[in-house]
Amino acid sequence: MTQTDDARHDPPTSRAPGPPLLEIPGGEVTLRDESTKATWTAEVAPFLLAVTPVTRELHLALTGHAPGAPGAPLLPVTEISWLEAVRFCNLLSEASGLTPCYTLTDDPNAQDVACDPHADGYRLPTEAEWEHACRAGTPGPHYAPLDGIAWYRTNSRGVLHEVATKDPNPWGLHDMLGNVWEWCWDRYDPVVYGPYRVFRGGGAHDPSWSCRAGTRRKSHPTFRIDDLGFRLARSL
Repeated sequence: MTQTDDARHDPPTSRAPGPPLLEIPGGEVTLRDESTKATWTAEVAPFLLAVTPVTRELHLALTGHAPGAPGAPLLPVTEISWLEAVRFCNLLSEASGLTPCYTLTDDPNAQDVACDPHADGYRLPTEAEWEHACRAGTPGPHYAPLDGIAWYRTNSRGVLHEVATKDPNPWGLHDMLGNVWEWCWDRYDPVVYGPYRVFRGGGAHDPSWSCRAGTRRKSHPTFRIDDLGFRLARSL
């Protein structure tokens, strides 16, 4: 796994420097819902994923503000809803000279938001992409012993930490588990939960059993909390 370079993936312009991205290989991933015990398998095409969650520094540079309580530039941005995250993706795409992925509407439930799979701009990872990238070819609930890779209830002292201060997974991605939960594109279960969207990964306040590659959580696309952020992806 190597970071993308200027020639291969048309990185953002200097007006809006985007985050470092890694090329994630395609593959197959099996997802599981603990409440229903349902499992399903998804094929994942190669894609690009940010090395870390979006930071306060990046959000501030693009929008002029950073949601959440004041903090260091390299803390992950939090207090951001799913709707705000997809709007940020479009803003960064436009500022970077890329084609925005999302078509937005005024629907507060975000059920009419559409994603263009062929656009080259920034977007949220799908749930299958997220889990495939988190596992990085490893079979267990954690890609390495948790204390070395994640900030969680046992070692975080109840606060968020700057990104990339724990070891990365085998594909070079930091903070896939712990520190902040991360929004994904998918709706959790449209039949039962309507517009609720998925988030993954566990946070600094969570016990170890929440910080697992397969753990799924959900909330309304307008939901905000102090340990929920997001990570950027791009299609190849």
